[in-house]
Amino acid sequence: MSKLMIVKGDTMKTMIRSALAATALGAASVSALAADLPSIKEPPPPPPVFDTYQPFQVRLKLAGVVPTNGQGTTYDSGWFTTGGALAGAPFITSVGGSVGLLTGLSAGPGTVVPGASTSTSWSVIPMLDVAYYLTKNWAIEAICCVTQHHIQGTGTIQSEFAHAWLFPPSLLFQYHFTNFGAFQPYLGVGVNFTTYWGVRVNPTQAWPLAFVPGSTLANAGLVGAFAQFQGAQVTPSWGVVGQVGFDYMLNEHWGLNVDVKYIQMDPTVHAQINAFLPQAPGVAVIAPTTVHLPIDPLVVSAGLTYRFGGGVVAPVVAKY
Repeated sequence: MSKLMIVKGDTMKTMIRSALAATALGAASVSALAADLPSIKEPPPPPPVFDTYQPFQVRLKLAGVVPTNGQGTTYDSGWFTTGGALAGAPFITSVGGSVGLLTGLSAGPGTVVPGASTSTSWSVIPMLDVAYYLTKNWAIEAICCVTQHHIQGTGTIQSEFAHAWLFPPSLLFQYHFTNFGAFQPYLGVGVNFTTYWGVRVNPTQAWPLAFVPGSTLANAGLVGAFAQFQGAQVTPSWGVVGQVGFDYMLNEHWGLNVDVKYIQMDPTVHAQINAFLPQAPGVAVIAPTTVHLPIDPLVVSAGLTYRFGGGVVAPVVAKY
């Protein structure tokens, strides 16, 4: 009986040991299988969007300069001299009077000469714009060009009045809209300073100048004269500039530009007229005049835009 119990005890121990061994072997197999399975990781963050902001800009364009006014108003400057004495009319040799008043062509010093006006030609010129972007939307732009215009006398001053070169640099403050993709419209406002040089008149072209009946000279038997411009000077002018336009960017550097500017340009022309009297050979009446000449051109331009000077900067990516 005791031997049977000992055999059974040994058998039980053997079974327990076998079960433990099987359990350990199964656990090892599960661990090995788990090691062979791929690990599950969090998805990577999206790549950063790079900012290609370029702060410097240059535009090279072709522009048409079209005066919106160009019709000058002529004023009697209020004094005269002569190149000699005229028998029977000694008042012409005095200084401090007004030729317009003597001839009936004006009401006296500082008054308008009726019917004496001008017209100004238009021109096509190359133009250079340089800008710096303070931000993506706000920019400062400088504009420079050189243009030539012809001023033609009309009415009682039928003559090729003057030729002049204009240098009209402008400085503008602009706002650029950037929420339309490649199409980037803008508005600008600023100031213009125009200086005039190379001014010349045509002293060989004379036109007939009839005196008004009943005027002092007409009553003295002088019915008219032949007049011509002897010289002219143009004073510099300041004015406001308004601007609207757009860039269509082909890439981060190159684009196409269309632009329209209105420039307030109102110079004053000081001109000298020589009047020769057919009834008194050798006598010339010198009559200074002042012309207020509002040109106020529209400058319509189109060309290329080039932006540069910016690095590629990655913005900060939010962490979660």
